Amino acid sequence: MKLTTKIRKKFRVRNRLKRNAKSDRFRISLSRSANNISAQIIDDTKNITLVSATSNSKLFKDIKKSKSELSSLVAEKLADKAKEKNISKVYFDRGTYKYHGRVKIFAETLRKKGMEF
Repeated sequence: MKLTTKIRKKFRVRNRLKRNAKSDRFRISLSRSANNISAQIIDDTKNITLVSATSNSKLFKDIKKSKSELSSLVAEKLADKAKEKNISKVYFDRGTYKYHGRVKIFAETLRKKGMEF
């Protein structure tokens, strides 16, 4: 089976993270499209999603913001939900996306809200 470059890159990034990650940390998986962004905090040992946030929710649909402002709002919402579940140490899985633009804004907002990665 031939893997595409995008799939190989995703596995390369994720495997590097898992190799260097500690077992007491959860993974923040990020996905974005042309207009929306979503993220979830995943426990890889149990293979379950603990917390998720997306810009497709009703809360963000009524707000007319730019895509980068939506990224920071979704990151704030995710950080608030994570604090309710006492999650503070995570590692950031950016997937195939470069660390700039909306992805960078998302990560910096999470750090400002108290997440450690």
